[in-house]
This record gives sequence, C-alpha cells and structure tokens, in this order.
Amino acid sequence: MSYSDASKLNNKKTRSKVVTLTSTQRINCPECGNNKEFLEVSDGVILTTRFIQNNDGSFSQELDDSQVLGQVKFYCGDCGADLTHFHKRFLEMLF
Repeated sequence: MSYSDASKLNNKKTRSKVVTLTSTQRINCPECGNNKEFLEVSDGVILTTRFIQNNDGSFSQELDDSQVLGQVKFYCGDCGADLTHFHKRFLEMLF
C-alpha cells in the first residue's frame, strides 16, 4: 500500500479481531498475515520545519517539530486493515 492510498483507508470497512500479543511476538495482520509494513495515520497535524539559508542560497533543514491534534490510527501496509488496537504495542517497540 502506498502513502497516497492512506486517504482511502477511512472509507474501508473494517472488522476488529481481538488478538493479544506477548512481549516477544511480532505484530501480524489478522486479515492478510503481513508482519512487515504498517502505516500510522494522524489527523489534524501541525508540522513545523525550521530551515537555515546557506551562504550560497541553498537551505539546510535544522529542526522538525510536529503536534498531533486529532486521532491516530494504525493500519496494515498491505491490505489496509485497521490495526489501531496494536498501536500501543507499536509505540512500545518503536526505537
């Protein structure tokens, strides 16, 4: 699933399947079995990027800052299934 397909996820019918994980298990999509590619989609985001202009007129990125004002969803990157119930686990394993 490409990044451009993320906007279509809200229209997809989803059915939630309750799956629990132990601390060493990988997240697997219960719909298609994917365990590699996932999407985190945030509503109402303010993204601020600071740049410095170099002497030659080019720009260098200095700092990124984001603020999420809305809901955050977690989806399978292959089939688009709503896996938001795994989002807490995703955040715990994000390094």
